[in-house]
This record gives sequence, structure tokens and C-alpha cells, in this order.
Amino acid sequence: MRQKKGNTYLICFQETDRSGVMLVGGKGANLGELSRINEIQVPEGFCITTKAYKKITRNNQEFNNLLDELIQLKTEERKSITTISAKIRTVIESTPIPKEITGEILYYLTKFDRKTAFAVRSSATAEDLPAASFAGQQDTYLNIIGKEEILKHISKCWASLFTERAVIYRLQNGFDHRKVQLSVIIQQMVFPEAAGIMFTADPVTSNRKVLSIDASFGLGEAMVSGLVNTDLYKVCNSTITEKKISTKKLAVHALKGGGTKEQEIEPQWQNKQVLTDRQILQLEQTGRKIEAHFGQPQDIEWCLADELFYIVQSRPITTLYPIPEVNDNENHVFVSVGHNQMMTDAMKPLGLSFFLSATFGPMHQAGGRLFVDITARLASAESRKTIMNTLGKSDLLIKDALITIIEREGFIKFAPDDKNKDDKTVSPASLKPQPENGPAIVSDLIQHSRASIEELKLNIRTKSGVELFDFIQEDIPQLRKTLFAPQSLNVIMNAIDASFWINEKMNEWLGEKNAADILSQSVPNNITSEMGLELLNVADIIRPYPAVTAYLQQVKEDDFLEELTRFDGGKQALDAINAYLNKYGMRCTGEIDITRMRWSEKPLTLVPAILNNIKNFEPGAGRQRFEQGLQEALKKEKYLLERLSQLEDGKEKARETKQKISLIRSTIGYREYPKYGMVNRYFIYKQALLKEAEQLLQANIIQQKEDIYYLTIEEFREAVRTGKPDYRIINARKEEYKLYEKLSPPRVITSDGEIITGKYRCENLPDGAIAGLAVSSGIIEGRARVILNIEDAELEDGDILVTSFTDPSWTPLFVSIKGLVTEVGGLMTHGAVIAREYGLPAIVGVENATRLIKDGQRIRVNGTDGYIEIL
Repeated sequence: MRQKKGNTYLICFQETDRSGVMLVGGKGANLGELSRINEIQVPEGFCITTKAYKKITRNNQEFNNLLDELIQLKTEERKSITTISAKIRTVIESTPIPKEITGEILYYLTKFDRKTAFAVRSSATAEDLPAASFAGQQDTYLNIIGKEEILKHISKCWASLFTERAVIYRLQNGFDHRKVQLSVIIQQMVFPEAAGIMFTADPVTSNRKVLSIDASFGLGEAMVSGLVNTDLYKVCNSTITEKKISTKKLAVHALKGGGTKEQEIEPQWQNKQVLTDRQILQLEQTGRKIEAHFGQPQDIEWCLADELFYIVQSRPITTLYPIPEVNDNENHVFVSVGHNQMMTDAMKPLGLSFFLSATFGPMHQAGGRLFVDITARLASAESRKTIMNTLGKSDLLIKDALITIIEREGFIKFAPDDKNKDDKTVSPASLKPQPENGPAIVSDLIQHSRASIEELKLNIRTKSGVELFDFIQEDIPQLRKTLFAPQSLNVIMNAIDASFWINEKMNEWLGEKNAADILSQSVPNNITSEMGLELLNVADIIRPYPAVTAYLQQVKEDDFLEELTRFDGGKQALDAINAYLNKYGMRCTGEIDITRMRWSEKPLTLVPAILNNIKNFEPGAGRQRFEQGLQEALKKEKYLLERLSQLEDGKEKARETKQKISLIRSTIGYREYPKYGMVNRYFIYKQALLKEAEQLLQANIIQQKEDIYYLTIEEFREAVRTGKPDYRIINARKEEYKLYEKLSPPRVITSDGEIITGKYRCENLPDGAIAGLAVSSGIIEGRARVILNIEDAELEDGDILVTSFTDPSWTPLFVSIKGLVTEVGGLMTHGAVIAREYGLPAIVGVENATRLIKDGQRIRVNGTDGYIEIL
């Protein structure tokens, strides 16, 4: 950053750049960058640096006392925030600006005519950043004339750092009030005929090739604040692809003596296009030039005066989802892995590298998530049919989005023949089910998995240092085998195909919808559903001991198990919880990320579920629920076979159906076991790796154990070998992860960055109903409990769980609910499988369910037809 010597409190735009954020704030730094781009017009101006803000606040006792009070407050304490923020603003505005600061400002202003009008803008150090825009949090004042007015509005800008909205925004985004400083921008006013905002990527679809322009007459601030209607223009590759001309009744203009005023637009101008087509394309070129300079899509404020476009601000668009990287200029279609794995949260680098090493086929990283490029498979008629059929069964929103892409002319280069010779990716979808191997195969597979886990536990104990990493890398193929062994996949696919066969044929022959749902209840060998029922057994052991229950109700720390034996029944409770953790303690939410905290590491997670079970159920509920589900399944089977026997060819139909039902009941439970085997291995690896991290910590090689989560497995190995972890990488990835956590991953995204959203094509959807994918039959009414974190789950018998996604760690809650609604999921994902086994009506894949449904609302879930009604 260039800076004139002797200028302590004032920097011209040309003297700063994007490295000057801590001195001139986000806006000021970006204006400095814009001033450096050839042929980009930026109105002249300067920044009053953060040194001036520090000067008036650092030794201001009244200000600092109030700030100490503000720092103690939480976002929900709105009344106190309002009161203290107002007091702080008053203190700042009434504090005289020191002479050394005013001297520099007034000296610079002598370069302008005394009647020159200025915009006085706030520019915070935590503003216009990649991770948080802070847009509109501080104040801007337009058409300010005269040195006294300018000085007064500089104080107002400093004070606006403590508007209620700015304070709450900082609290929500984890910014320290003391660490955020404010610079003030003094910029010569432009009096435009038109102004607006330009996004160099479509803010609706995220398509990076589509540039979007909003335009209105008069000053742009009126549009930003929502006072006036705007035209909307979209441009792609120098072609205007869309124009929406709005009726513009109001404009805001500058007044001669200072300030602004709303004015009505004359009728003949109200429906006139603000910018000509030539101007739209000219503005597009300007936008692309600015985007190229900053190296990422930009949100740009512009104005038009005397046929010249002026740029008054440019900031990164913080809401765009990153595009999976490919090294060509071809079109690509990427499908989210997380939506299939019930884990749409961002993963840390160590978690990503482990998951990638455990799976087959290439995957692409973007935004801390994984995506599969399916372009080649969509190009061939044969593989396209397979993948659409597979995805159509599991996630209708993905299927519908892909149909949209396939129907677009020219986006996918379709192969001339039906065979996709280039696509060698091995996936469950590409494997055809083999003939049934008999129910005994499930027991053999489970036994083999258990033996393999015990062998791993034994062998890993003696490994440390680089040898441990080499051992894990050699064991990864065994992990892969756990997930993708052909025999294992065949069992699962046979079970799935049998379920689809039953649903299709029973509907066709008997008019019975989703018959397989009831037939799948209480099947043997489902490790995940057993996990939920066994936690009911833990509650049975604790229930007779009120002192233990009372203790559990007030525990806050994870070391609570150590204190249990002080109470009557404590030993029994401790033994029961430990036995449960020995079998299931490797599970947790987002368990495909090896870095996530496991139940054995944080047993407190299970306490709310145990207490719910003690409160909501009678002794023996686990056994009773399994028996009840079993009886319902047997009753359904008998009913179907009796009805079939009365049909023409009924004997043959009943025989075939009986065979499929037997196949479902003996094999569908195994669907959950491979993942259980995977997380078992994960936890063994993790415990060994954390021992290595502990040694690095003790040797002062790393600052905290969790730092290793921001390295790949190869980088972690290298850090152990050399004793020199790269903290530039670690710290950069920590910042990236904070950004990624805030993003919602798309189901389908293209190489243009366009997010394609699918729709449900529902017939006979009731008015106001919310559509989703029906995965477990039945209709239930109850209280919606919107729960985003399993530790916050306080459930009453009869509640309906509404959440983002469920993985196996949510199963303990399933015994307490009567229905399920999730934003993510498919027919064979975890929530659907367990909901069917427990007989819970369930709907998954409901876009924005946790926002559309409010906690405590009474709702009706129709798990047969796939919709929710808010009652």
C-alpha cells in the first residue's frame, strides 16, 4: 500500500489498495483498488483512517465503560442493546474531533470549491470481506456541503458503528466490538440521471456467465434502501438475455443546498427503460473488467452522469457457492455427495481427505463439500437412463434438476452411441443386483466386519509416528471393502429392488400404496434401529433411581460420568451408559467427517435422549416397540397374500410376493451396516491420530490438537515426519472453513456456477401444503419440533421432528417421535430407512422445511402422498 509521509489521519484513494483494510476499512480499500483500474471512473475522494477513530475512542472513559457493558450482552437482549448503543452513539457524536485531524481534513478540502458536495460514507474494517459483507450496517450521508457539515457527518459515521443493526450483526457473526474499527470516506458527489447495482454473477441462480443489472432514475441509495422500483437487465456474453421494465413512480435527487429529496417521476417517464441497450452492454464490459481485476464476482454500485458511468463501490459477492474445479472450458454437471450421505455441513480438510480415500471414483471439492461430475454419464443414453432411474428413486429434486439440464439445447454433448466408454467410475448405481445368496449371507457379512474391526484394534496399538500413517493408508482398502464389497452391495441392492418391486406390484395388483413400508418394520440386523431401542433399555436401568435422573438433569460437562457412582444406582447407570458407548460411541452427527466429535468423546450429547426416554416411556418400551412393529409387518404380509390369492393367477403372484417379502425382511436391515463398519474404523483411526496430535502439542509443534483437522492425511504425516506443520495453510483453511460453514450446498451445480433447483410435480396438492418426498407411509398430526442440534432436543410423546437432515446419530430421537420431516434425504437414506422400520410417517427433501415450519406449530404429515399441512 502506498502512503504519503506525514499523512497520519488521511489517505487519498490512489494511495491505498486492498491491503489497507485495517487502515481504511473494506469500502476504502476497494475504492483504492478501483482507482487503479484503467478507464474505470471513480469520483475523487479520500479516507479518514481508523487511526482517527482510535484517537477519539481509545482514552474516552465514558465510551469504554459503555462498550464494556455492550460486550457482555447477547443477541436476544435487544432492549439493553438498543439502550447502550444509543448512549454510545451520543458519546461519539458529542466528542470534539481533535485539531490535528480536522487540520488534515480541512487542508485537503481546500483542493475543492467550497460549494462542492460530498458523500460521507462509513468504511468498517469488518466490511465487504469474503466471509461477511456487513452491507448496510453503517451509515452513508449524501450531498453534504460545507466543512462544518462534513465534520459533523464524520462523527455521525463513527457513531453508526454502534447502530442496533450493526451491533446485532457483529454478535451474530462473532466479531469483537473492540476489534472492529471505522474509517470514513469523503467522496465527491456525482449527480446522476440514473444509478443502480450490478452483480457480475446472477444473484438468483449463481450463474457466473450471467451479469445482472438493477437500474433506476436518480440516486442509487434510494434503490438500495428499497424506496423505488428498478429495471432489471440480464446479460450473458455481451447479449441481453432478459429485460424487465418496471413502473418507476419515485426517484431520489440531490438538493442544491445539500441533502436529498424524493420526487415523483413524470408519467411519460415512468415506464421508460432507464438504460439504453448500448449503455447496458457498456456497463457489462465495465463490470467484467472490475471482476477480472478483483479475481472474483463483484457486487458493484454505479451511477450515470453526462453519458459517463462512475463506479462508487465494488465488493465481493459473499453468497455464491464455489464451483468445483475442472481444468477445461467444457460444460460440467456436478451432483452433491452430501445430500446422499445425509451430511450437508462443511467438512474439515482431514475429514475430506479420509472420505476421498475411502471411496471409489473421482470427486471434486467445493465449499468444504464433495461433488461428483456426472456429465459423461448424462451424455450417453444408456448410462443416462441408469443414473436418472437411480436418482429418481432416491432424490426427486436432483432428478428434476437434471431433466432441466438435459432439456437445455447444447449444454451437454450427447454421445452418438448408447455406450459411454469413457465412464469407468464404479458406484453402487452401476452395479446390477445378483441373485439372492440366502439370508445367511447377512450374518456372514456382519461377522466378517466385526472380526476385521477387532483385528484393526489389535494391530494399530503398536503403531506410532510415520509408521502409523503408513499402516492406516494400507488399511484404507479394507475400509473401502467395508463399503463397496460386491457381495455386500448385492445384498443391499437386492433388498432395495425387492422393496420397489413390492410397492409397484402391490399398487398395480391391489391398489395398495407403499406396502413395503410396513413390511420393513422391525427387521433383524438393523444396527441403527437397534441403537435407538437399546437407548430405551439404558433408560429402563436408570429409571428406578431418581437421584441419578436428578443428577443427569443438571449436568453440563462431559466428565459427568466420573461422578455417577456417588449416587444410589450410579454404578448400574455408569455400566449401562459405558456398554452403550462401547457399541455405539463412535457415532455422532456428520459422522462421515472423521474430525467430528463422537459420542464417546462427548457423552453429554446422549443425556437429553436418555431423559426423554425416562420421561416418555414405560419400562420395556424397546422390546414392546420391536414386537409391535413385527406384528404389524406380519399382519400386513398375511393381508397381502390373502388378497393376492383371490386374484386371477393369484397363486403365482402370492408365491412371488412371499419370496420378495422374505428377501426384504432378511436383508433390508443390513442396509445400515456398512456405514456402521466405516465409522467404527474411522474412530479407531481417529483415536490413534489424536495420540500423535497430543505428542505434537506436548512438543510445542502445534498450538492446539484440533489444528491437525485443517491438514490432509498426507500433510499431517509430513508434519509428524518433519515436526514442521505449515501454519499458513492451517490458518488460511480455518478462515475458509468459517466461510464454508455459512453456505448451503446445492444438490446440483454446473461449471458456470449455476445452481439448478428441482421441483416436485405433485398432483392434488392441497392449498398451502408443502411438498416433499414421501418415504414412509401414514398420516400423523402433532406438534412440530424444529431441532437443528441433537443436544437441544426436548421432545414430548407425539411430537413430529423437523430438521435439516438426519444421520444415524439422530436415531435415539426416533423412538420419541410420531413423524419426521427433513430438508435433505431420499427413499433409501438413513432417515427414510429407520422411519419405515419404526413405522413413522416421514417426508424428506422438503426445501427450507426448518424455515417454513415454525417450532410448536401443529402440522399434519402425509407420508403416503408426500406433503405437510400447517394446521
